[in-house]
Amino acid sequence: MTYINHVHYANMQGNVYCCLRNKIVPLNESQIKDYCQGCTMFRGGEAGKSVQCYWNDVRDVQDPHEVYEPQMEFKSMQKRKFLLEPQNERNKSALA
Repeated sequence: MTYINHVHYANMQGNVYCCLRNKIVPLNESQIKDYCQGCTMFRGGEAGKSVQCYWNDVRDVQDPHEVYEPQMEFKSMQKRKFLLEPQNERNKSALA
């Protein structure tokens, strides 16, 4: 996983994908004030235009990661990668 700067551009409807809320939201003053400004991932933005966020992304994306289609980003973010501990390691930690 790598920390990546994400630049989300508002689509024709003025929406962007929000990682904090894990949904597509309107990029308006209320979103920026009520959610973005209190979010540790927030790196700046302009209502109706774009927002920049910085988070540890498990996907193989470029830095900066520019997003123009919030629906595609939402779908991509629903895929999770897990590191699974081998069965024998789980048994050892349960016995400790």
